[in-house]
Amino acid sequence: MAEQAEQRAPRPAGTVISLARVDADMVPEVGGKAANLGVLLSAGMPVPPGFCVTTAAYGRVAAAAGVQPSEPAEQIRGRLASAPLPEDITEAILTAYAGLGEDTPVAVRSSATAEDLPEASFAGQLDTYLNVVGPDLLLDAIRRCWASLWTDRAVAYRADHGIGQHSISIAVVVQEMVDADVAGVMFTANPLTGRRREIVIDAAPGLGEALVSGAVNPDQFTVDAATGEILQRSLGDKRTEIRPAPGGGTRLLRRQDRDRQDGGRQDGRRACLTDEQVRSLARIGTLAEELYGEPQDLEWAIAPDGGIRVVQSRPITTLFPLPEPDNHDGGARAYLCASLLQGLTRPLTPMGLASFALMSDSSRPAGNGPAAYRSAQIGMRMFVDVTSLLRSKGGRRGLLRAMKVADARSVDVLAYLGADPRFALTRAPKLGSLKSGLRAAPPFGLLRQVLRALVNPVAALERVSAADHELDRMLVLPEPVSGARRLDFVERLLTKEITPAVMRVLPPAAAGYVWLGLGRLLLGRLAPGGELQAVLRGLPHNVTTEMDLELWRTASSIRDDPESVRALTAEEPRVLAGRYADGTLPAACQAALRAFLARYGHRAVAEIDLGVPRWGEDPAHIINALANYLKLADPELAPDRVFRRAAENAEAKAAELAARAARSRGRLFGKLVAHSLRRARATAGMREYPKFRLIVAFAVLRRQLQLVGEELADAGRIQVPDDVFFLDLTEARVGLRGADLRGPVAERRQSYQREMRRRRIPRLLLSDGTDVEAAMAATQAASSAGGRLQPGTLAGAPASAGTVTGKARVILDPAGAHLEPGEILVAPSTDPGWTPLFMTAGALVMEMGGPISHGAVVAREYGIPAVVGVFEATTRIRTGDTVTVDGAAGTVVLDLSCASDGGR
Repeated sequence: MAEQAEQRAPRPAGTVISLARVDADMVPEVGGKAANLGVLLSAGMPVPPGFCVTTAAYGRVAAAAGVQPSEPAEQIRGRLASAPLPEDITEAILTAYAGLGEDTPVAVRSSATAEDLPEASFAGQLDTYLNVVGPDLLLDAIRRCWASLWTDRAVAYRADHGIGQHSISIAVVVQEMVDADVAGVMFTANPLTGRRREIVIDAAPGLGEALVSGAVNPDQFTVDAATGEILQRSLGDKRTEIRPAPGGGTRLLRRQDRDRQDGGRQDGRRACLTDEQVRSLARIGTLAEELYGEPQDLEWAIAPDGGIRVVQSRPITTLFPLPEPDNHDGGARAYLCASLLQGLTRPLTPMGLASFALMSDSSRPAGNGPAAYRSAQIGMRMFVDVTSLLRSKGGRRGLLRAMKVADARSVDVLAYLGADPRFALTRAPKLGSLKSGLRAAPPFGLLRQVLRALVNPVAALERVSAADHELDRMLVLPEPVSGARRLDFVERLLTKEITPAVMRVLPPAAAGYVWLGLGRLLLGRLAPGGELQAVLRGLPHNVTTEMDLELWRTASSIRDDPESVRALTAEEPRVLAGRYADGTLPAACQAALRAFLARYGHRAVAEIDLGVPRWGEDPAHIINALANYLKLADPELAPDRVFRRAAENAEAKAAELAARAARSRGRLFGKLVAHSLRRARATAGMREYPKFRLIVAFAVLRRQLQLVGEELADAGRIQVPDDVFFLDLTEARVGLRGADLRGPVAERRQSYQREMRRRRIPRLLLSDGTDVEAAMAATQAASSAGGRLQPGTLAGAPASAGTVTGKARVILDPAGAHLEPGEILVAPSTDPGWTPLFMTAGALVMEMGGPISHGAVVAREYGIPAVVGVFEATTRIRTGDTVTVDGAAGTVVLDLSCASDGGR
């Protein structure tokens, strides 16, 4: 009865607690590391005994030391490192220490309340002290652990992960020291490829500190968790090791020193673990993963008696989420990231994802169509299940052909996956293949309209204008209207109206690229390299180019007003955006910005997401672009002049190619080439228009959802109106009927912010978590493939011809980005919200994209060299590096002699 009463009562804020009494619910008192160790101990795992100095002790000492939340971190560290400990805390610590044995060597580790959790691991951010011997050194190590909560790296880490600096506390774990013969780390999912149930073990002689700190090149073993089979082993040189020093602390030994001590028995060419030890570690890792229900990152050591000890376990926080299980055929599935194909690395809001799910369902053929049409939401991003396409000869060929122009890098990744027996081609009945092919083909009506546009592009453009008027009528919802009717309106447009309306404006652009393909076919070897790309520069009817040129004209008008120039160059864009909303910008700037936003305020960065504010709501990004334009001093680099020259050069190139064809194959042949290229230029610029009209519609839908959000917020169902974008339409309806949705919204906002920090997004993801591109890169590195390139040369796909050498500027998010005129823009991917930066860029390098991806098209129009599909460009190139971009060869060459440390 007494025990039951103790469980019901609030837990006392003790200062020291045995690890054997710690459980998973005690994170606020003991931190994440200690809580995890307590769970392992309770499950019977081999964890060294010890105790925890709780957050209550830290709180008391910090308060007594006069630590103030407003103080600089450096001052806080100083106060904590020298703080005297209250007598009762000292007594409790030393009593617990004595319980481990007289002057027992211990490891002293920090355990913060936001550490070793699924959201953030804090790996390496806080301090650990090994082989601490004696009471005085123990108390000093505990103080230094407390102080490490306020190191610059820990403060920066919390800021990057959105963790409040003063909402976190710290405990300290004290454990018996393991004088390890061998130690290391173990991941129960492959941290490089993401593949689940594939265990990776790194091991090195001595204490694990050598491996964790990077002081040693370890042995590595990869194990199949299901069978225990060692799939791969790689032996490191193990040139150094860290060992306990007599009397406390550690010492670093070189291999030759260690060999002398051991009579030459050590051999760096031998594995430091036996196969049985590897399998035993793997079994422990599997048990830990099953215990926590998610992949784990464990630190372990092998004691002199041969026993394995687990000294730490935490979730692997970097893995991309798994797809929802789909066991309709029980096999592996492959998912292509549609978000990346749209130029987005960031997540979509739940409402943004829901809108595309509705549009996808509406465009799916009757009877659910082939499996290739299934979409999936993984990691708050859009994916498409391409398993059936990969297993079909025709489907695979079509998919590779589409990726060749949409995202060149994906061609190699898909081809690599094609060798996987799980995705081997399957024989399908001819009738079934024909039906699937017909279902996957564009609607016959669309093909007919493309053919009509081929014959008469002027009439096709007139039909686009008529389709625009029809869509504008659809987008009107007479007021007043209830919230439920607004949701009906949004749902009807998403499921029935928008997709057909967008398809009606597609034929001219499709016809333009058909004519371009015909021109390429006719010219053949007469137009080598990227010559034909030059014909696509300065195209008419490109709404994105027109928008950027209008923004340049806006900047030019502002340049004539000194007061506006002073405001744009002296104040932060966010402040200026507030002034615009208040109507207090200088008159010339206010009027010019209002006129631009009247035409283009519906656009945004990541504009395909309904949950993202439009420029009309938040013009800070456009104001920043205007400020950048004002720095452009050379009139010859003015975007309107550059565009005009690009158009003139394109016309000249088309004439040159036609003349070349006439000389080679006759006058009639030359006329046919000229006609093809002229028709291509007439309508290929319309490529951007279908998406432009989609975003016009999305801006209207967003406004209707905002009004629903205002109704829900007024009723207290959500906190603020924009919370509606963290729901789907069904949930919004439930909210209108009275449900409190604040809890689900808060959880989704937290998930969204976590995904916003994610930089690595798989192009192609398998159902077992494998990032195929990362697996391919690992295979190539292991086999030394790709060594044909010179050092410092990165290969991609040619997208816009020309060669430029300049300073690189790596930009991950265009919002507030600074790009000096002539700098080379290096980005993960781009959508129309990025293009204001293109107008002053010297060249473009992207991790994503193909010859007709958005960034490539706009780069060609501006006449700047571009290379796309460059693997990990934003990490291998750093801001300030001097690089040469060859848009025809598809290469980016780093000048290794003057590589910059900027951004490292």
